[in-house]
Amino acid sequence: MNGTARAKADPRAWQRMLSGRRLDLLNPSPLDIELSDIAHGLARVARWNGQTHGEHAFSVAQHSLIVETIFRRQNRCNADECLIALLHDAPEYVIGDMISPFKAVVGGGYKTVEKRLETAVHLRFGLPPATPATLKAKIKKADQVAAFFEATELAGFSHAEAVKFFGAPRGITLEMIEIVPVPTAEAQRRFAERFATLERERATLTAAV
Repeated sequence: MNGTARAKADPRAWQRMLSGRRLDLLNPSPLDIELSDIAHGLARVARWNGQTHGEHAFSVAQHSLIVETIFRRQNRCNADECLIALLHDAPEYVIGDMISPFKAVVGGGYKTVEKRLETAVHLRFGLPPATPATLKAKIKKADQVAAFFEATELAGFSHAEAVKFFGAPRGITLEMIEIVPVPTAEAQRRFAERFATLERERATLTAAV
């Protein structure tokens, strides 16, 4: 088999990260997951396919911060649970933010890769491989609230459209979140700083046990 034939038979399934890690998308290892890569990537992935108002794209990093803020306001939660909420879209630093209509078209392949990446991320940071169903539902609720405000404030949805697709937010107001899109570097910094804060809280709780 010549080189051309081998290349066609064995397509590259890994991505080189700026940290120097080589992440296998089909079988991601927790050892190849770095927070610096996650923060860098999520700050450069646009929500809503970039169809948002503002000078800057509204990034997945900024969305993740909002979801974690809403999650904390809606629930009595510990640092582990808050970290899971912050990282709920972490796989998108590799696979991007695919809008829900396109996910429905693509089907199960996307979800399989997403799940493997999520598991690797969780294991890397000492979290349960899979998010417990009850916690996942709570994070999803916070995610829907964030989506409502993003839709109405940034993505051109009417209030009625947003309620239809995401439900009406209860107990959360626009003043409680920071939804104005910020520059990439700022979104990256905020995400990394919030992660570091939660890691310190986790370490303090572990030391106290």
